[in-house]
Amino acid sequence: MKISYDETVDALYISFIDEPKQVTTQRLSEDVAVDYGPDGEVVGIEVLAAREHIFKEEGTLKVILENLQAA
Repeated sequence: MKISYDETVDALYISFIDEPKQVTTQRLSEDVAVDYGPDGEVVGIEVLAAREHIFKEEGTLKVILENLQAA
């Protein structure tokens, strides 16, 4: 697993595999998207506006991913 943060666009990305060749992205909300590999497995999660949702002092965005399958 690799976690990266791009300060320029304020996006946090969690990658579960190294360099997926092909992904399908499904937006779960305005600020959260999930990437699926060709086999339907979750290969990555992107959180936009990360400073607001994850790095703020008041609280955090809680993302629970259970039984996600490609649509």
